[in-house]
Amino acid sequence: MAPAVTLAAETQLSAANTGFMLICSALVMLMTPALAFFYGGMVRVKSTLNMLMMSFISLGIVTVLWVLYGFSMAFGTDSGSVIGWNSDWVGLSNIGLTELWDGYTIPVFVFLVFQMMFAIITPALISGALADRVKFTAWALFIALWATIVYFPVAHWVWGAGGWAFELGVIDFAGGTAVHINAGAAALGVILVIGKRVGFKKDPMRPHSLPLVMLGAGLLWFGWFGFNAGSWLGNDDGVGALMFVNTQVATGAAVLGWLAYEKIRHGAFTTLGAASGAVSGLVAITPAGGAVSPLGAIAVGLIAGVVCAMAVGLKYRFGYDDSLDVVGVHLVGGILGSLLIGLFASGKGQSDVEGLFYGGGLDQFWKQCAGVFGVLAYSLVVSAVLAFLLDKTIGMRVSEDVEVAGIDQAEHAETAYDFSGAGGGAARTTATPAASAAASAPSKKVDA
Repeated sequence: MAPAVTLAAETQLSAANTGFMLICSALVMLMTPALAFFYGGMVRVKSTLNMLMMSFISLGIVTVLWVLYGFSMAFGTDSGSVIGWNSDWVGLSNIGLTELWDGYTIPVFVFLVFQMMFAIITPALISGALADRVKFTAWALFIALWATIVYFPVAHWVWGAGGWAFELGVIDFAGGTAVHINAGAAALGVILVIGKRVGFKKDPMRPHSLPLVMLGAGLLWFGWFGFNAGSWLGNDDGVGALMFVNTQVATGAAVLGWLAYEKIRHGAFTTLGAASGAVSGLVAITPAGGAVSPLGAIAVGLIAGVVCAMAVGLKYRFGYDDSLDVVGVHLVGGILGSLLIGLFASGKGQSDVEGLFYGGGLDQFWKQCAGVFGVLAYSLVVSAVLAFLLDKTIGMRVSEDVEVAGIDQAEHAETAYDFSGAGGGAARTTATPAASAAASAPSKKVDA
């Protein structure tokens, strides 16, 4: 994220930067439905709609909270390096249409809607770890509480002027800590509380639609250019363009790294591996892309692709049921991307900070460690506490019978695919008179 600055008084609104940022905001919004498709294809048929809805509901809940108080908490005047607040921003009723954001050339409204989209997708990321087994009402309430208690404060720590990570000099261009580590740690905290799916490690739980997974991954890749390049809030100095290039480069490298590991380890190049590799590269370059060169981006992507591919298997070794590998991809990928800044920062991008491999020593690396593990610990603990409280009050999990039969019908009264009118012998619910007569008539054998 571009650092908070105060420019000269003559700074004026830029139509080009404003239009660019509105497009980027729309691209980031697209990422939440894209995530829904990505996750929706990875679950079994009986959970498809629930998985889609767990992402879509965030569009409603977080949007309203962001208007009411979220933007104020995340980017308002700092209090104790922990939280922000600006009463004029509550309800967004006292913001001028042409009021510029903190000396930049875009309106406050453009910045806040761009950041709104980040706030929306972050809790949606968590949902992939909880597939098949969480009550929809409990999930909706969890989103509201988690956004308020975890995301809004953490966004202030990382990007808000006065936040402790911001003041320490932690680099997070577009959300390695605030989004991915935050969501990944939260996912781990919740699944440790609510437990495993029925049949975990026993029943096959394969993706029901790999084409849907690939579609979601492709749309995520597309939207991520807005997510990353837009986080510089303009492109007057070329840093946004560097981030755009590095996003593509690291993601491509991560796909190759994941597939190479998969071929060596399992003997095949899978479409699920390609999609997951792309997401791991996108996650890892998110914090680092403004600080590293394109060659550095290749290194970040390759490392993320291989390490995240290895990390997804940890759930079987340690026995935590991370349904769709949120921990293995988002938590691990976010940690890698954030820490590798301390090694690969070139000093020629968003700042003059140099990493270890460019002669800068380990100073930035230790700063990155502080940001990574501070966010990880806070999100893990608070998320687990929230899940525990909800589980002990309204209950987080559906019943075992509902989970086995399928959560879609119980929670949404729908199914993802209706084959009742299809050919090939599918039963009809209502038979026509002609069909009934034909069905009751004796069959005639025809000799070949």
